[in-house]
Parts: sequence; structure tokens; C-alpha cells
Amino acid sequence: MGGLQFLPAQTLSESEILGHADARIQKYRTGDVQLRLVTPDGKALKKGTRVTIEQTRHSFLFGCNIFMLGKCKTDAENAAYQKEFSDLLNYATVPLYWWVYEREAGHPDYESTERFAAWCSAHHITMKGHPLAWNYTDPSWLASNPAEVMRLQMQRITDIVGRSKGQIDIFDVVNEATRFAREETLQHAPKLTAGIEQMGVPNYLRTGFNHAREANPQATLVINDYITTDEYLEKVISQLVDASGQPLFDAIGIQCHQHREVWSAQKTWDICERFAKVGKPLHFTEATILSDQPGWELRQKNPQFDWASTPEGEQRQAEEVTRFYTVLFSHPAVQAITWWDFSDQGAWQQAPAGLVRADMTPKPAYDALMKLIKGRWWTRAEARVSSQGAAQFHGFYGDYKVNVKEHGRELNGTFTFSTKTAQPVEVKLN
Repeated sequence: MGGLQFLPAQTLSESEILGHADARIQKYRTGDVQLRLVTPDGKALKKGTRVTIEQTRHSFLFGCNIFMLGKCKTDAENAAYQKEFSDLLNYATVPLYWWVYEREAGHPDYESTERFAAWCSAHHITMKGHPLAWNYTDPSWLASNPAEVMRLQMQRITDIVGRSKGQIDIFDVVNEATRFAREETLQHAPKLTAGIEQMGVPNYLRTGFNHAREANPQATLVINDYITTDEYLEKVISQLVDASGQPLFDAIGIQCHQHREVWSAQKTWDICERFAKVGKPLHFTEATILSDQPGWELRQKNPQFDWASTPEGEQRQAEEVTRFYTVLFSHPAVQAITWWDFSDQGAWQQAPAGLVRADMTPKPAYDALMKLIKGRWWTRAEARVSSQGAAQFHGFYGDYKVNVKEHGRELNGTFTFSTKTAQPVEVKLN
């Protein structure tokens, strides 16, 4: 695979994966921090001063698509959707599907992106654009000439990434290229599929990523697919390198729709190990586990079928979600998990895949994730100032706020720390 770096795979049994998950989480997701607290008047805090430290955000990306923002049936449901989403998550996938985003040639729906961006910014939620290139459905106005189709595709990448710089800096650049000429793409996107075929998949991949990189050199560029076998590695990832063999992508996207069957801990771990060999971060981009009977397109096959969440299904979903997230959060290569969809209302395939019900009330799976993300994997700590004016604690990587009460005054500050943070961390109090 050219110049791609391969890391050694780690083979573990099911019991080792689950039994040692907490230890791996402590090893890979937490660290020791030394704070250097600076008062507004430049004086050192008195030895023994109590410092309260509380996490405000994870560095790990816990997310979901946010397609239903402002689109629920009632104002009350819209408000509940927004509250439950922002209470739990720090990462949102926003839609860029070409056939919907640009229904009329030359008129992309930039207003919808601005609307998503305004809300996400106000709630300190990182955005990802999905996808820039995908031959799933042709825009109705698209030209028939394959070369012109690819020219327009690459220009779209440049325009969206460049315009979104500073708002959206993470993108699924190319989606589902491993089996790009499957039956549904030949039927619904014959023009885009023909353009890719004429251009050749390797050239299509490299050109798309180069256009995105030129438009925003600091962007995180993700290759994304539903194939989780070596086929994805061999047909796509190994081709996505520059002339010197260096990767043109920043992260590997792995779809994980589990409509038919929930992945075992062993399968999840093995997929992580397979793609971690490349030496790039892994983003689990589209995760679903249902809260009713498993199946694929059950409502499309039988419109009368009542594919609705059940109490038994919800309990099962909560247990599987807890296990799935625990395995992924414990693997050092994983940097992001995106659920798909947040609510049963408007969910893909009309499946009961949401973390909240159609009426926006939280399911047990939502509550289980809250207990993990904002409970077990969340840091609230106290420390005492040492004789050197420093305070130390151990916590999860992310953003924090600090509170100090001294001489009748209350001082506050913020800081961020990760594996790359230089010690000590200076916190300016005010």
C-alpha cells in the first residue's frame, strides 16, 4: 500500500475487549494535568487554596447527524430535539447531498449551511459536512458529458470547502467509492457513475481530495464507506495517496449501520484493528442500532408494517449501545462516533433507530449514553494549590472551567488539554 504506515494489529478475545475496556479508556483518554493559575493582579494563589475543576466538553467527538434541526412536526418537538441533542453531543453532521443541496444549477443552498452553523456555534458543537462527492443520485440538471460532470463535481468541492472555512472544517470528501458502480448508483446516478468510471476511481479520489485540500489546507478530510473488509483498503484507501505514497486523507470513515444484526465486541474490535493498521484516526460515521426488530427497509417492503420502538427493543438497544460505544472509546485509533439518526421522527428507512423517540422523549439508549459521556467519562475534580502555585489533577481530555474562591473574591478561568498539551497549562483567572 505504497507509503502508508501500518501499525501492528492487537488480537483480543471478547472477554479481554470488554473486561479491559475501562483500563484502556483510562490509558488512552485521560491524563495528568498541572495547572499554573495566574490571578488578574499577577499574584500567586495561597498554598492550600481550593480549586474546583469541571469538564465542559470532550476532545473526543460524540455526534449525530442533525438533519431534523428545525424540521420536527411541532415547535415543542423542535425545542426538545435541540435541547436533547446539545445536552449530550458535541459533534454534528450537516447534509450536503448534491441533488438536494443544489436543486437548480448554480444555486447551492448555502442558507441551510448558515442556519446549521449558527446553531452549532451557539452550542459549541463541531460540524462535519457530508458528503462532498457521492454518486448516489444525479442532480436533475446535471450534464451528460462525463468529463463535464467531473469538472462540475470538483468545482463543487472547491466552492463548498472554501466557502465553509472556519465554519465547517471536517468533511466526508468521497463517499462509498469501493463499490461505486452497484445497481442503485447505476439506476439513480448514471451520469455521476459514468463520470467516475471514465475518470478512474484512483484519479477521482485523488483529484477530489486535492481540491478539498487546496480550498482549506487545515481541514480534516475523511474518506467514508460502508465496506468494512479489506476491499475498502485495497480499492480505495491504498489508492488515496500522493506521488510519494503519502495519504491524502486525514481520517478513515467507517459506516456502521446495524439494522440487520448488531456487531459483537469482537467484530467491532477487529474492524478497528483492520483500519488502524493504516496509521490514521478512525471515525465511525453512521452508527445505528434499532429499538425494535432488526431488518432492512422493512417499511419500504411493507408500508403497513408497524416498525415502531418497543420497551423490550429499547432496553436491548441501550445495552448494545453501551457495549458498542465502550469498545470504540477504548480503542486508541478511534476519534469520533456519529449516530444516525437522533430521533425516530424522520429517521432513515423510517426505522426506530433514534436515541430519542418520535415525540422526542429520550430512550434508555440516550440515558445510557448520558451516563457514560457526561458521567463515567466526565471529569469533576478538586485540587489544592501547592507551594509552587500549581494545582494538579487527572482527567479526560477536553475543555475545562476552573473556579477559585480567595480573599472574598471568586475567580474563574478556562483551559483545554490533550495528549499534545505542553505542561504546565497556564490558566488566566478573572
